[in-house]
Amino acid sequence: MTELMSTGFHPLYVERLHLLEDVPGPGVGDTPETLRRRHEFEAPFGDPNLPAVETTDLVIPGPHGPVPARAYRTTEQRSASAPGLVWMHGGAFMYGDLDVPEADHFARQMAHRTGTVVISVDYRLCDEHTKLPVPHDDCFAAYNWVHEHTHDLGIDPARLAVGGGSAGGNLAASVALQAAETGHPAWQMLLAYPVLHPVLPPASPELRAALTITPPAMRFTPEGSLQINEYVLGRPVALATPHEFPGLTADKSVFPPSYIENSEFDELRASGEAFADELKAAGGDVDVVTARGVPHGHLNAVGSPMLEASYARFTARLQNGPKA
Repeated sequence: MTELMSTGFHPLYVERLHLLEDVPGPGVGDTPETLRRRHEFEAPFGDPNLPAVETTDLVIPGPHGPVPARAYRTTEQRSASAPGLVWMHGGAFMYGDLDVPEADHFARQMAHRTGTVVISVDYRLCDEHTKLPVPHDDCFAAYNWVHEHTHDLGIDPARLAVGGGSAGGNLAASVALQAAETGHPAWQMLLAYPVLHPVLPPASPELRAALTITPPAMRFTPEGSLQINEYVLGRPVALATPHEFPGLTADKSVFPPSYIENSEFDELRASGEAFADELKAAGGDVDVVTARGVPHGHLNAVGSPMLEASYARFTARLQNGPKA
């Protein structure tokens, strides 16, 4: 496990923490005033400095209907041997789209910096009528479609990765699991602050200490996480399957080489760390980084030096590939 030295919240966040005083946990009891303060806290830290890349909107057939997606490539990329990445945004399975920074900015940066063809998936979101595993089905359909069209997309079929952030990290690991089961495994999976277990594993003493200075507004407590997971499942978490929460997979050796980047001040780090330990115990190739000084969702921290550091780490992983 790679550990970056902690010095508490990054000063850019410290300057904004007062905005979250008396703001409840995510999605619980917000008012117009607390929503305003959340938006102010999450405002860009600076210019995103987005590179110029080519984008193509796609419509991929899926079992529940068409799945929108967007392909990103450098303007110079015309090779048939580029790496590929099927990427899923986060948002607690209920929010987000192709334009959130974690999706659009990340895809643009990876395409520009590494020459990777990135396909970002606009999967169906959970609501009163749509439940898991529908988002997974959409993402797996997108992965299959990309796998079948690697030549047309200019992707090396031996270097097709899958990845995502938060709930998207869950979906990416689910896709990697089903891809392995169906005989066309992913090259590697890249997960940012993923939630992989229906019930959060116990936090380490170090994580518990970090959470003591984390405002409630940022915290996905075990109780709050359980409430979200049961809502998106539409049934008790005891009935969840490995395709819905990959941490339940009995044989972790089926997963591809993995890069997992967790956020320091984030309850969900317990899930990412436990999953990494489970992969290692199964003999898996896994590299784990704790991004220091940041809360959950740090790929959305537009214009921050912490985001630039994360881009550099993901870039290195895509350029260098797994160790083995």
